[in-house]
This record gives sequence, structure tokens and C-alpha cells, in this order.
Amino acid sequence: MRRNPRELGFLQRKTGRRALLMGGLQMAFAGGLAMRMRHLQVDQADQFRLLAEENRINIRLIPPARGKIFDRNGNTIAQNVPSYRIVIVREDAGDVDKVIANLSHLIELDPEDLDRARAEMRRSPPFLPITLSDRIGWEDISKVSVNAPALPGITPEVGLTRVYPLGADFAHVVGYVGPVSDYDLSRIEDPEPVLRIPRFQIGKVGLEAKREGLLRGKAGAKRVEVNATGRVMRELDRQEGQPGADVQLTVDAQLQNYVQARLGLESASAVIIDCETGDLRAIASSPTFDPNLFVRGISVADYRGLTEDNFRPLASKSVQGIYPPGSTFKMITALAALEDGLIGSDDTVYCPGFLEVAGRRFHCWRRGGHGHMDLLNSLKQSCDVYFYDVALKVGIDKISAMAKRFGLGMRHDIPMSAVASGLAPNKEWKQRVHGQDWLIGDTANASIGQGFMLASPMQLAVMTARIATGRSIEPRLVKSIDGVEQPKGTGEPMGLNENHLRHVRRGMYEVSNNRRGTGYSSRIIADGQRMAGKTGTSQVRNITAAERAAGVIRNEDLPWERRDHALFVCFAPFDRPKYAVSVVVEHGGGGSKAAAPIARDVLLQALYGDTPPLAAYPKKDQGRIKAQQERLKRELLKAASGSDRA
Repeated sequence: MRRNPRELGFLQRKTGRRALLMGGLQMAFAGGLAMRMRHLQVDQADQFRLLAEENRINIRLIPPARGKIFDRNGNTIAQNVPSYRIVIVREDAGDVDKVIANLSHLIELDPEDLDRARAEMRRSPPFLPITLSDRIGWEDISKVSVNAPALPGITPEVGLTRVYPLGADFAHVVGYVGPVSDYDLSRIEDPEPVLRIPRFQIGKVGLEAKREGLLRGKAGAKRVEVNATGRVMRELDRQEGQPGADVQLTVDAQLQNYVQARLGLESASAVIIDCETGDLRAIASSPTFDPNLFVRGISVADYRGLTEDNFRPLASKSVQGIYPPGSTFKMITALAALEDGLIGSDDTVYCPGFLEVAGRRFHCWRRGGHGHMDLLNSLKQSCDVYFYDVALKVGIDKISAMAKRFGLGMRHDIPMSAVASGLAPNKEWKQRVHGQDWLIGDTANASIGQGFMLASPMQLAVMTARIATGRSIEPRLVKSIDGVEQPKGTGEPMGLNENHLRHVRRGMYEVSNNRRGTGYSSRIIADGQRMAGKTGTSQVRNITAAERAAGVIRNEDLPWERRDHALFVCFAPFDRPKYAVSVVVEHGGGGSKAAAPIARDVLLQALYGDTPPLAAYPKKDQGRIKAQQERLKRELLKAASGSDRA
């Protein structure tokens, strides 16, 4: 059928429009596809490259090197040493039990380590490496490396672990590190990723815990290429972390070592503080323990042995232990009365052996009494009745306020665990805590450091340093951080009447240097090194009227835990104080017998910087002291050789 030219023209125009439309649609589709391809291949290339690389590249954290700890002379107290270990990645191992069984044929595996590793596997993601064996030798590492194809998921690694080369000497000061536990993580609001690395070590107690942020440092990272089974093929790049800060302490390791040895097997503590700077030169608690046991996880048997010991070796008695200060508190009572103008240094009180207070007798330690006592003689002979009488005049609130001025009843800011604040009670405290009125008998007890009054050996050392100098000495444990000197504890003048301080110091001098002084048997006779001190004996039991009438039972005849605590505080040289010392021997009996000899010996060691000459001791004691010095030298050498082997 023939179409006329007009119709043909119409059809051609219609077909052209359709072709043009289809072509436009095709071009638009092709253009859109090209734009999308460009967007994916150019604009989002980095993102898709990263997604692709995540299938073959792992990013792993590099634990930072923990900061080292030194004593004041640069001796290493805590350091990091290389440690070879065997780790397993659960998702790469497949049958974990089978792989561990094969590994056990090659090297010896500790059952406790395996139990700990299995517990970590249950709570950790399957891709995290878990330590199966730590601190293994090079020979075992070689065996594992040679047999790697038969041990999927098993990798030998080298890392750093904490070591305390001086062992037990600084256990209570520095503390120790250990693997991060679930409890540790629960105490941190937003834990850093590095803390989730199995077996990563953080400070648990002591300086290690209190300065964790400084010592830990910042983690690094590395990118490693892995194959289809997850085995590391090569390291692509590495960004090192920031090591922790190095910390230098004020403590002298040699002196600390001596003090620990001198305390021996006693349940005791001793603190030596520099009267010029507030530096803690030694701060010891006995018995002690080896912190290296805790680094890898202490055994049940070892831990039970420490916790079941009646002498509490885990407790840092120097800062954590609080005791009635006994007669070492009498200087505070005297100063409160002197500063308030209620007594003069020459005023006397008659001591018949007791003081009647509100129908109750408060006894002096000397049953027959001391007779007429002034300030100097009451300190020299430690007359209780004198201080009962003085305290009733001045009142507990002023005594408590004076105690706090001398560092008692307050927590000193040093980076150790469980630093106690002690107690300097007053009327408001008893009403608030016990809901009771303060009694006049409470004041009598507090005046001689008994009743509610409590202090730590650290606080008693600070108190003594402040008496010796008249300045508000503050204890300092950290000397420098990464070489930057930290503020000293020199302190400002306390604003007390210097004559009053002079009278109290003179009384302390008489304690140690007068034949009738309670500390005379532990005196120092070297010229220029004379010591001023004060004995103290704090009761831990009540003495009934019947027992007092029949005769007070001697400490030696009582069970150990019912004996009195023995205390002694001192400073030397008397005319230019350099060091102040406090010693507390738990249930040691009398302060003059148990605590004073230790305090005298450690003070002389600090003054001379080494074994003091026998001429510094009274002649009658020199033979015994010589034998003691030789014994301690042998013990110290033996301990040093043991530390070197470790």
C-alpha cells in the first residue's frame, strides 16, 4: 500500500523523535553510570580500599614500655626486662584443646597458667592473643618456631615484664603490677583499649597504682598482613607508643635495706624523714614480701601464706597502721598548754602515782609516783599524772587542734596505698560519730596518747620533724619525674613560740641523755650526733582494778597479741636536726626496750651514711653492737646475692 508523501513525512518525523528520546535516555543512563563509577572508583576509593584491606590487614596495639623507678641515688627499684612467651589466637587455632595438647608435647605447660588462659579465652574476643606460657627460655621458643606448621594459632612473642631487683625492700612503698582483671576494668569509666590486651600489667598497690597514669605511657600500633588462616605474614608499618615516665624516689635504697634488716622478724615499722626537705629517706614495714611473686599471678599457696600470717606482711604498717601514740604524744599536750599560757615550764604537779578524776583513778606507769614534776622532768621520766593535770586545764579541743598542727589526725599526700589519717578527737567528733558527750576521763586518756587518739608511724615522724625544726615539714616520696624536680616539703615556720619548742626539745634531750631518762639505755654518745627522743608504750588491753591490786601482769607473760605496742620517736643531731625517726613495734612491750634500740641504730645509719663507728655507742653496748653489725652485714650480703641471681 502506497503512502502519500505527506503521511511518510509524518512517520519519519515521529520515528526521529522516538529515536532522539531513546538515544537521550540511553545517554543519560550511560552518563549516570559513568558518574556513579567515578564516585565509587575516585571519590570513595580510600574507603573501599580500606574495606578491602581489612580482609587481609590487622591493626594491633603495641603495649608501651612502663616507666622505671629509681631511688634517690639512681639505683633501680623497678624495671622492665624482655620476656619470651607463647600466645594463642582462638579463631586461628580451630580445635584449641588439640593445639594445646600438641604444644604440651614440645614444652612444659603449667596447669595454673593453662586454667588462667582458658578463663581469659572465655571472656575475650576470639581474635585476641592469649598467653599460654610466660617467661620461657630460648630453647622452648625454638621448638615452637620449628613446629609452627603443626601449631595453628600458636605464636612465640617477646615482650616486657616488670621486675623488682631489690625484692622485698620496697614492696610496701612501690607495690607491684599484675594483669588487668575484670575488677580493674569495672573501676575505670572508659578503659583504654590497651587495658584489654590479655596479661597487660597495671599497678595494683603502692606507687605503681597511685602513679599508674604516669608510669603506663601511651600505646603504639602496628599494621600486619595476615593470610587466609589469620597467620601473620609480614609487618607493614609501626607507630611506636610513648613510654611511661621515669620516677625517682626520695628513699635511699641502701638505708632502706638496712632498716628492713634491722627490723628483722618483728611485726614493726620505721620511718626516717629529712628535717631539711621532708624527704622520706626510709619507710619500712616488717615483715615484708617479694613483689615479684605478684607480677605473673601469685600461687594460691603463697598467697595463703601471706594472708594467714599474724604479723600481716601485706600491710604497709608505716602508713596504714594506726596505733595509740602513747607517751610520744605528751609533747603535743605540753605545747597546747604552753601556747595557751596555762602553764609555765617551771610549774610543778605532784604525782602520787594516780590522779582522781570524776571518781575514777587514772594511774601513772610508776606505781609509787614521781613526786613533784615540772615540764622537763615529766618528759624525761614520762610522768603520766603531770599530763593528766595539764590536759584537764587546757581541754581536748585545744589539744586536738595542736595535734593537727603537728600532722596528726590528717592524711598526708604521698603516693602509697591505704595512707591512714589517724585520729585527733575532740568534742564535736565524739558527738558526731558516737552520739555521746565528751567526758573528762576521755581528756585524761588522750593527754597521754591513749583512748581515741590514733596515729601512724608516718605521722609520728612528721610530728617529730616539726618539733625539731618548728616548720610545717611535709613528707615527700617522689623526688623527680622524668628528671623534673618535684616540690620539697621544707614547710613554713609554724608560728609557735620558740621558747616553748625549746623547752619541749630539751625534755626530749633529757629522755635520751640523762641517767633517769626513759631512753637513756639507747643513747648516742658521739660528739655532735646527740639524739633527743621520747619513749612510748600504748596499751591494747584494759587493766582491771583487781589486776592492778595484785600486780600488773608483765608483757612477757601475756600472749603476743595482748602485749603493749612499743614506740619511740627521736631526732638528731640535737643542735642542728637532720633526721627524725619513728619506730613502732607491734606488741613489743616497753618502748625503751623494744623500739628505742632500733630507732637509735637506724638513725645512726642515716647520719653516717654507712655502718656507724662503735664509738658512737655506749661502751657497755659496743661488743653486742659489733656482733649485731656483723650479723646484719652477712644477712644483707646474702640477700643481695639472692637478688642478683633472681
